[in-house]
Amino acid sequence: MTSTEHQEFTASVRALLAKHAGSAAVRAAMDTELGYDPALWRRLCEQIGVAALAIPEEYGGVGASLVESLLVVRELGRTLAGVPMLGSAVLGTQAVLLSGDAQVCARLLPEVAEGTRTLAVCWADESGWDEPGVEEDGGKLTGTAHYVIDGHTADTLIVITSTGFFEIASAATGVARRVVPTMDPTRKLSEITFTAAEATRLGDPAPTRLREIAWAAVAAEQVGAAARCLEMTVDYTKSRVQFGRPIGSFQALKHRMADMYVLLESAESASVAATLAVAEDAATAAEDVWVARRHCTEALSTIVAETVQLHGGIAITWEHDAHLFFKRAHGNAHLFGTPRRPVAAS
Repeated sequence: MTSTEHQEFTASVRALLAKHAGSAAVRAAMDTELGYDPALWRRLCEQIGVAALAIPEEYGGVGASLVESLLVVRELGRTLAGVPMLGSAVLGTQAVLLSGDAQVCARLLPEVAEGTRTLAVCWADESGWDEPGVEEDGGKLTGTAHYVIDGHTADTLIVITSTGFFEIASAATGVARRVVPTMDPTRKLSEITFTAAEATRLGDPAPTRLREIAWAAVAAEQVGAAARCLEMTVDYTKSRVQFGRPIGSFQALKHRMADMYVLLESAESASVAATLAVAEDAATAAEDVWVARRHCTEALSTIVAETVQLHGGIAITWEHDAHLFFKRAHGNAHLFGTPRRPVAAS
């Protein structure tokens, strides 16, 4: 993930986001019904092809891999832009591919690759992702999926049940959606209730693989957010003057920022290992993802807490982005569940 091609690709994504997804743009978008700027999503899809990265060429995609997709997720973590990359282009796409149904892939994924169709994975029950919130009986879905990313805007829903994966249009009869209040205003989550809604079976792949991809993606996003928090902190301590000198020149603060840097570097290493493992479906994927999920969550929580502390009182005001990163850190800590114990590599 340190190749010249990846560095150039990351630079192009970062440049586009710097131009169109600054703090003011993200704040304006998060107060809209969509929760993100559709023009930004179109630019990302048309100019960089982010939605097509992990989609095979035979389905209209670029035919790259999860590595490139998660590089985009990491860059989005730096801005907190709520475009449907994680929920649709990563998790939704991977859920469809895991089904192994070539006809469904050919029908859904070309439009996903273009960015004209978005997907949402309906999975968790009220207590989390250990059990599905929706059950199937005779091809009909009943129950409520909680904490659905992009659920309020997705065109197509991929529903995980105890008997397999199912596809259903979001506008289908028997489907009701509502946005739920969350701590993190930059990421909208939905509850989607199914009442005897007829759906199409996509097969019965084990959701374990999808959870590993989800945790690796969240870890990548956490690294991007942590990197941005450290940058903001360093810049602030260079400009904030106290006792006639920048506060960043005081040794005690230098030590704290050095600790933040070391923590960020170790989190990035764990995230890269997890990304490569899931992209290659390596035998160590379960263990690598477990490590990344735990360490990157702890790293971002620690780094963002230090960011708030070192910015002083300004960091808890609505006008400063530090509190947005603080909320994203706490929201991500629970997203897709948390690993309770290491999983030995098979």
